[in-house]
Amino acid sequence: MHEQLKAFVRGLRQTAYLMVGVPDYDGYLDHMRRAHPDRKPMSRAEFFRERQAARYGGGNGRCC
Repeated sequence: MHEQLKAFVRGLRQTAYLMVGVPDYDGYLDHMRRAHPDRKPMSRAEFFRERQAARYGGGNGRCC
């Protein structure tokens, strides 16, 4: 039950962040671990800059 509540709160937080345009760094790290284990993930600052560029122009968007 405790794990289910933690997962629910994590999903709620992620949804709220995405609704206001805050990129999901933890989700990005999970994706990199699963899909690209051989690549080094961006730092939090690099990720934020890249997501802002992708959202407002100048970025290349998704990796996959």
